[in-house]
Amino acid sequence: MQAAQRLDDNPCRPRHFKPPPPCAPVVADERANQVIETCRTRLVAAAALFAVVFLVVVLRLAEIVLVNGGGAESHIGRLPPAAPPPPARADIVDRNGTLLATMLPKPSLFVNSKALLAAGQNPDEAAHQLASVLADKSPAEIRARLVSGKSFAYLQRSLTPRQQYEINRLGIPGLDFTPEERRFYPYGDLAAHVVGYCGIDNEGLAGVERGLDAGVRGQREPLELSLDARVQFILREELQKVVKDFTAKGAAGIIMDVRTGEIIAMVSLPDFDPNRPGDTEGAPSAADPKERLFNKITLGDYEMGSAFKIFNTAMALDAGTATMAKNYDAIHDIQIGRFTISDYHGKHRMLSVPEVFMYSSNLGSARMAMEAGAERQRAFLGRLGLLKPVPIEFDELSRPHYPAQWREVNVITIAYGHGIAVSPLHVAAGVSAVVNGGILHPPTLHKLPPGAHPPGERVISEKTSEQMRKLMRLVVEFGTAKLAAAPGYVVGGKTGTAEKNQGGHYQEKKLLSDFVGVFPMHDPRYLVLTLVDEPHGNKQSFGFATAGWTVAPATSRIVQRIAPILGVAPVDEASPAVTQALAIESLQGKRIETY
Repeated sequence: MQAAQRLDDNPCRPRHFKPPPPCAPVVADERANQVIETCRTRLVAAAALFAVVFLVVVLRLAEIVLVNGGGAESHIGRLPPAAPPPPARADIVDRNGTLLATMLPKPSLFVNSKALLAAGQNPDEAAHQLASVLADKSPAEIRARLVSGKSFAYLQRSLTPRQQYEINRLGIPGLDFTPEERRFYPYGDLAAHVVGYCGIDNEGLAGVERGLDAGVRGQREPLELSLDARVQFILREELQKVVKDFTAKGAAGIIMDVRTGEIIAMVSLPDFDPNRPGDTEGAPSAADPKERLFNKITLGDYEMGSAFKIFNTAMALDAGTATMAKNYDAIHDIQIGRFTISDYHGKHRMLSVPEVFMYSSNLGSARMAMEAGAERQRAFLGRLGLLKPVPIEFDELSRPHYPAQWREVNVITIAYGHGIAVSPLHVAAGVSAVVNGGILHPPTLHKLPPGAHPPGERVISEKTSEQMRKLMRLVVEFGTAKLAAAPGYVVGGKTGTAEKNQGGHYQEKKLLSDFVGVFPMHDPRYLVLTLVDEPHGNKQSFGFATAGWTVAPATSRIVQRIAPILGVAPVDEASPAVTQALAIESLQGKRIETY
């Protein structure tokens, strides 16, 4: 009682507390055990599933790393890469892949004058800073744009990387760049008249850039030209030498594959740098900018002189009005009104057709044409494409000039290359047909695939073509073009020298000298046409400025340099295979006078 009373007297003891009853024995709960066991089973199953997934991932990673080389076959790798946007213009390359034209990033600089002035920038100070970078802009011109009040005004198009860097360093507010591309020509003036050039907005303005603008603009695949940059370099270098040696006004040349019509090289001097077509820096002092942009091969129309005797002779032989054994009067001059037709270095005797051609007789050629007649002459020249523009990938093409009414006097003068003006491209295409077996192929600047069969039209018989090859070889062996010979390459051709017609009058001291050469003559592959504009004789030419002294020797050098590049192997010119292919029966046993 006393102990209980002591407990009751404890003031800190809660008054409601009652001791718990003694613990009852624990009875096992079967339901709880089942729940615990189920949870355990599920945990084991989940762990096993995670283990399987983990194992699969590990095995896949091992396959990727060990078998497929480090993720090359990952899902991300299989996604096609995003195609870059096409360039503004496709590259232009030569037949061997040499880059002739491409696109380069050339940003343009513009100013937001409102932002510049709002930032408190002094426009006079900014203009002087920018003028130190933009050398072709004056401070006054720059300042006018800085204070124009416009939110966009170009300060300079087509910046160089150095200019962009220097402008960024200035830190002038309100300036920014627009990402643009510009056309670039790695070889400069090498093929200027063929490739052409583009304007500030990358539109083609000349050459194939203009003629094939639709096929170049926005394309990825490069445009392959038939040009060979190596041959182009040689042709240009040799023509530059002719201009220098004979103090000429200019020169031009074209090299063509006579079997396909592909143009391997084309040069017109003076020329220009297509990267800066309007600049005159580096050009001859007398070269007018328009003259430098003028393509003599396609735009020029010239009276080609005696080179036209190729067509005159082929016409007569093909029509059957002449034969290789037939003779023509080269004794008596021909009087037409107040004009007298005569020979420059006349033989003053009857001449056979080979002699008329070899000695370049005006009289013999005129009589040959008169015998064939005006109608046949005009139809033949038309069949060769000499009376209409040449179909080629150019817009800069001349139209031939010929008589509206084909009178007897026209028949006579056209026989030796006067009274009709055509482009050198006309002559190259026509002569190619004359020597290649008689098929006229349209000239092209597209590279043709190997084994291609270019379109063509028969214009003369194979027999006439064979006869003309023999006659053209004769000119180089014994006639006016002996200096065109290139040992081992069997060159044949025809010279032409004509007085330039200005204002309806022929200028005696202003000549156009040209030579059409083909090699190898017994199995023609390539044509080389060269011309020089207003040459002047020198000591080496004994004062002469005719084709035999000016461009014929240059052709010899050109052939010897380009033949190995083009895969033409030299041959023994005295071998039976060559001599028999080019022998002329009517001259057998006859003494040939050298010109």
